[in-house]
Amino acid sequence: MIFKGFAVGSYYSNCYIVGSETVREAAIIDPGADFNKIDSLIKELKLIPKMIILTHFHGDHIGAVLDIVEKYSTKVYIHKDDAEYLKDSNINFSKQIVGKNISIKPDVLLNDGDVLELGELKFEIIHTPGHTKGGICIKVGNIMMTGDTLFNKSIGRTDLPGGSYEELINSVKEKIFKFDEDITIYPGHNSPSTIKSEKLGNPFFN
Repeated sequence: MIFKGFAVGSYYSNCYIVGSETVREAAIIDPGADFNKIDSLIKELKLIPKMIILTHFHGDHIGAVLDIVEKYSTKVYIHKDDAEYLKDSNINFSKQIVGKNISIKPDVLLNDGDVLELGELKFEIIHTPGHTKGGICIKVGNIMMTGDTLFNKSIGRTDLPGGSYEELINSVKEKIFKFDEDITIYPGHNSPSTIKSEKLGNPFFN
């Protein structure tokens, strides 16, 4: 597996490139801004972006989506419960965050338990509502990209449209914490952690 994580945009949202070494195709997770930076890495890694998978609809995670789609005809995936928000620039905060209205019609609507395949890679979709109604985490092998559901020693905010503190806490406890403790989590902001570290040290669960 080819894996690169890096912060983009003024909100320092984490974008992840996950690529197959066998077919040289990639999924781009949450391309929130800085298309040129993302594109340079795609070229450097000699990958073809086949999927854009969004952990949720907020503007700081979608800013470079349309540029990637325009250049590579990449398909956009999002959980079905976030699809309408992704289309509505008044709700996805794109104007406030990236300075332009962004409306995206997704190609594929995801459900909990879906598995997307790219070469030897399997992307397991875990529905984790709380930050948004359709928030997801994405597990590939021994890593999990948690979007704005679970951070290193923190959690995502729950005061925006579709947010629920109770749902988020339940999502982490019932969905994320059931996986192997050695799994590395790569959040939507800030640094990586592990499931074990979050179980032991995240103040929202202790």
